[in-house]
Amino acid sequence: MEAGARVDISVVVPLYNEKDNLPDLHRQLSEALAPLGRPFELVLVDDGSRDGTREALLELAGRDARVQPVILRRNFGQTAAFSAGFDRSRGDVVVTSDGDLQNDPADIPALVAKLEADELDMVCGWRRTRRDPLSKRIPSFFANRLISWATGVTLHDYGCSLKVMRGELARGLRLYGEMHRFIPAVASWMGVSVAEMPVNHRPRTRGHSKYGLGRTVRVLLDLFTVKFLHSYGTRPAHLFGLVGLAFGASGSAILAYLAVLKLFFDEAIGGRPLLLLGALLFLTGVILVSFGLMGELLVRTWHESQGKPIYVVQERRPGKSGERRAPSVL
Repeated sequence: MEAGARVDISVVVPLYNEKDNLPDLHRQLSEALAPLGRPFELVLVDDGSRDGTREALLELAGRDARVQPVILRRNFGQTAAFSAGFDRSRGDVVVTSDGDLQNDPADIPALVAKLEADELDMVCGWRRTRRDPLSKRIPSFFANRLISWATGVTLHDYGCSLKVMRGELARGLRLYGEMHRFIPAVASWMGVSVAEMPVNHRPRTRGHSKYGLGRTVRVLLDLFTVKFLHSYGTRPAHLFGLVGLAFGASGSAILAYLAVLKLFFDEAIGGRPLLLLGALLFLTGVILVSFGLMGELLVRTWHESQGKPIYVVQERRPGKSGERRAPSVL
């Protein structure tokens, strides 16, 4: 594919030690996308593999110009790999998938069709029948409901990497930690429309799963971050300030009560645990309110110094043939 050539669909796939799956992945993606009759590219991101995936990917790119290899210097994680792929994608539509072939590339045309027919911004795959062991399905069941409750974006399957979204939306996402699984929630903050669709899920036939119990803990920590950024990212004083005021008011009430006992009833209060509790609550309230004010200063400095707006602009205007264009995300 010539540099600068128009691309309709970009498929972004992170790879980590997937040398054995790479030939079948390339073949199945090509077979699924070719019947659409639209120019596409395969943005395959090697995330610091140590099994020869890098060499196999570069050799594949030499044979197929539609393959756009992205080689990371070390293993940065799936979120960073997706971000690298998004930044280098050129398509009006961006598809994400895993490199282990458990996601079925044959589902991509149906997802793209739903995205465009229903004028959506993102369509997420739903592995209704998962081919994973119970040790993965049970934690995922509870995690999906917890994430849906915490983010307000209700989906059956946040862990499914097979997603289709508008290109401008994908390139406007900023992801950190393990936040690739929260892409629908992060995108929803921009006011986009998100839907889901059942997709085929296949058992892993080669390689080994990179997921374990430790990742579940990291996901929970990232969920706290996502919830905080969603609700209080531009107004931290509303969180720390309200909690601080509650603590401060409780401490002030206790100290006032003890002061009345001392001044009007001449009771000894120096040895009472209630005095220590009141002082602790009052000081905690002052500290939390101060944290909130410091957070406000940091947020304002961040947005103003980086020129980052606190809003999202979406333009919907017909193209030459009247098609719907992707939202412009600022």
